[in-house]
Amino acid sequence: MSNVSYYTEEGLRKLKDELAHLEQVERPRVSQEIADARDKGDLSENAEYHAAKEEQSLLETKIAKLKNVVANARIIDESQLDTSKILIHSIVKLKNSTNGMEFTYTLVADSESDVRNGKLSVNSPIGKGLLGKKVGDVAEIQVPNGLMKFEVMEISR
Repeated sequence: MSNVSYYTEEGLRKLKDELAHLEQVERPRVSQEIADARDKGDLSENAEYHAAKEEQSLLETKIAKLKNVVANARIIDESQLDTSKILIHSIVKLKNSTNGMEFTYTLVADSESDVRNGKLSVNSPIGKGLLGKKVGDVAEIQVPNGLMKFEVMEISR
């Protein structure tokens, strides 16, 4: 089953660049490591060979998953989005109702998530709890360490 994910042009370009790197640089490197290890003799007791084969397996799994993500990725036209409510790619200013702290996050697809840089996944508990909210709404969100309440202060793109 495919899951469509929405990306900015930059986000999709980064995914494609990572995929190209894995296929064009990492795959040949791992294949060469396997060949080098194979040349060392008895494969049943060759730790280098088994490690390289394991790395190849993990790499191929990662490539397959990334190909699936890229195939199901869609670029979102932010100019067509409703700015009155929180959607993917919204920039949201929130106020924690408990301690008064203010935060600003951009809601992004999972692969673009980077909390340290203010990019929050729409599939995270907080991201899911914010979707559809409007300025002035209070979002009550269950997170692993309890219930949090955020007031939506501002929405922009």
